Amino acid sequence: QLQASGGGLVQAGGSLRLSCAASGSTFGIYGMGWFRQTPGKEREFVAGIHWRTSTVFYGDSVKGRFLISRGNALALVPLSMNSLRPEDTAVYFCAARYGARGELNDVRTYEYWGRGTQVTVSS
Repeated sequence: QLQASGGGLVQAGGSLRLSCAASGSTFGIYGMGWFRQTPGKEREFVAGIHWRTSTVFYGDSVKGRFLISRGNALALVPLSMNSLRPEDTAVYFCAARYGARGELNDVRTYEYWGRGTQVTVSS
């Protein structure tokens, strides 16, 4: 099981750091990612990391502002979010995949999802 945490309310230009904790083994993980979703919209790719190589990928809207890394079991894929904007407001989800087929930014390739954490950026 995955559990995202670290969300909250922040002013535009501020920073937050999200964490994703796992209750089970991470052996065999192919990749992990962060996605976000606002009401009425599809889940959007934010950032992902290839577990073995630590190669990282970012959605276009967060490049240069967000940083994903590989952590430990308590904080598997910390996501540092800087220069936050009101349009970053969303529920953020962490996810894991064991399969190697498909791109890391494809929401359909992730098998395990954590409960989301709300991020609200005020203007």
